[in-house]
Amino acid sequence: MQEGIIIKGISGFYYVKIKDGKVIECKARGKFRNNNLTPVVGDKVCIEMLEEDKGFIKEIQPRKNLLVRPFVANVDQAIVVFASKKPDILYTLLDKILIQIEYNNIEAVICINKSDLDDSHIIDKIKEIYGKAGYKILKTNALKSEGIEDLKNILKNKTSVFAGPSGVGKSTIFNRIQNKIKMETQDISFKISRGRHTTRHAELIDIDNNTFVVDTPGFSSLELNFIEIEKLQYLFVEFADYIGKCRYSSCIHYKENGCAIKEAVENGLISKERYQAYINILEEIQNNRRKR
Repeated sequence: MQEGIIIKGISGFYYVKIKDGKVIECKARGKFRNNNLTPVVGDKVCIEMLEEDKGFIKEIQPRKNLLVRPFVANVDQAIVVFASKKPDILYTLLDKILIQIEYNNIEAVICINKSDLDDSHIIDKIKEIYGKAGYKILKTNALKSEGIEDLKNILKNKTSVFAGPSGVGKSTIFNRIQNKIKMETQDISFKISRGRHTTRHAELIDIDNNTFVVDTPGFSSLELNFIEIEKLQYLFVEFADYIGKCRYSSCIHYKENGCAIKEAVENGLISKERYQAYINILEEIQNNRRKR
C-alpha cells in the first residue's frame, strides 16, 4: 500500500499525491459509504495500486479537523489577511475569524498586507494587541513582493488556508506564493481563472514538498451562535494562563468579582481591546439566544 494526501476530489474520483510526487486517480471503497464516511480533500489516506496511475482508497487516517467552508480536512494553519488601509481593519471581524480558527484547532497567523499604506502605524497596533496575545504577525506588500519570502517560510511543510475580507489582497498574495493557478486580483471575490463553466471544488495546491495551500478562502460564515457561552473563554488564547484561577469556578469573566482575567487586564497582561472584544461577542451570543 501507498500513503498519500487527497489533493482534489471530483465526481467520486479522488486524486492522491503519494510520497514520490505522483498523483494517483482513486475510487473509494464501498465501506466508507457504509460507515457514513466520505473522503475529503486534505485527508491522509492509504491506497492500493491497481495500475501505474490508478488505485483505490483503503483507509482514511484520523482527521485532526474538518472545515466546512472550504470543505477540507487536516488544515494546519490559517493565514488571516487584512490590509493596513483600503479597506480599514474591522477589528470585530478579525476577532471573529480568529475565534473560528481557534474553535477548529488551527494555528493562526495574522498577515497585514498593503504595508506601503501604513502611515497610521496600524501594524504596530496589531503587534501590541495580537502579538501580546501570542499570535504571529507578518507584514507584506504583495504588489512589490515584500514579505512574500517570509510568508513562504511560514507556509513550509504545512497545509494552509487563507481567510480575510474582500479587497485586502488575498488573491495577489496567492499569486505571489505559487504559479500553478492564477487568481483574479480584483478580489471582491476569490476566483480562479479556469473557464466560465468549471465546477469549483476545494483543492490543495502543492507549492513545495509537503507544503500545500487551499485554493479557496475559509471562514466565510461569522455567526458564532454555535459556541457555548462557557466555551468562548477558551477561544481567546491569551486567557489560557488565567482560566481556573478565578474566585468562582463558574466565572465567565463578565460581571463576577474575583476574576483573574479581569485582574490580568488591569495589570496590562491582557490587552483591554481583546477583553472588550470578548465581552462584545459574549453579549452578542447571549442576546441572540434570548431572541430564540
